[in-house]
This record gives sequence, structure tokens and C-alpha cells, in this order.
Amino acid sequence: MGTLVGLLLGIGAMQAEGGVRTVPRVDLEKYAGEWFEVARFPNRFQTDCAGDVTARYVRRTDGRIDVTNRCRQADGSFKEAQGVARIVDAATSAKLEVRFAPALLSFLPFVWGDYWIIGLAPDYSWAVVGSPDRKYLWVLSRSKALATTSYDAAVATAKANGFDIARLVPTNR
Repeated sequence: MGTLVGLLLGIGAMQAEGGVRTVPRVDLEKYAGEWFEVARFPNRFQTDCAGDVTARYVRRTDGRIDVTNRCRQADGSFKEAQGVARIVDAATSAKLEVRFAPALLSFLPFVWGDYWIIGLAPDYSWAVVGSPDRKYLWVLSRSKALATTSYDAAVATAKANGFDIARLVPTNR
């Protein structure tokens, strides 16, 4: 019996170690503002984004965050998506969920997507955002260009969290 319990505890520990880890704490006031996408995993909702991808986060009085994603399409026009984020883990503010569907559908769990901050420069100059299932990943920067050392640190954070960094695609400017 003791061996079985030990084996089960060991399996539980391995699963916990294999999970995606967020940063210990995010100051959402510092995190708010404009971010430039530097790289991402390809995904279905950004297929028509040819470049100049940005995200703007604005704190609301109700504790949520307004999200505006913007990108340049192949024809040169810009596409914008408005959403809202809610804090899932108030202890760290590193786990959020984002919804771009209409507010009247917000009661449906599948309209909310995981937005976990897994890497963050001490000065908030870059961030790495991913999902716990490792399907989504973004490298963000406060400036259009990210220094190689900073980019390497961001990518190392993703790799340490088990993301397949070979899937990262640089964002066109």
C-alpha cells in the first residue's frame, strides 16, 4: 500500500512539475498600456495579420481590463478587436482570461481564453504570455524592436515552461 501511495504521489509531482508556471506577481498598473507583438505561435484568429501587431490594456474601475488588439492586414488596412480580461488568480494577477465575444455571451465558459503571464522583465519591457495547454504563445515588448538578449530571455522562459519554441514565428513590422 505504501508503495502505491508513493507511486501516486510521484506521478502527481511529475504532473505538477510539467505544468505551465506564471510569474509570481504582476502589477497590473505597470502592465497596462501598449505592447508590440514580437513573435507568436500561429493561430486561427491572427491568420490575416500581416504585421504591426499591438495590444493595448486599460484598467477599468470594476477590476477588469479593456483589451484592444490591432494588426495590419496584407492590403495595408488595420483590423481591430475589442475584448475584456478578468483576473483569475487575484494572489498573483498573472492568470487572466480574455473574451472577445459579445458581453451577453460572457456566461459561456468557452468564450473565455486563458491568458497567463509566464515571463516578465523586471522593468516590464517585455512579457511572455501563454496558455496552460501550450497551444498559444506570444512574446511582447514595449518597443517595436526587442534587444536580442531580451528576446533570448523571453524565449528561454517559454522553453522552460515546456513550449515548443520552434513554432515561434517573428512578427513582421
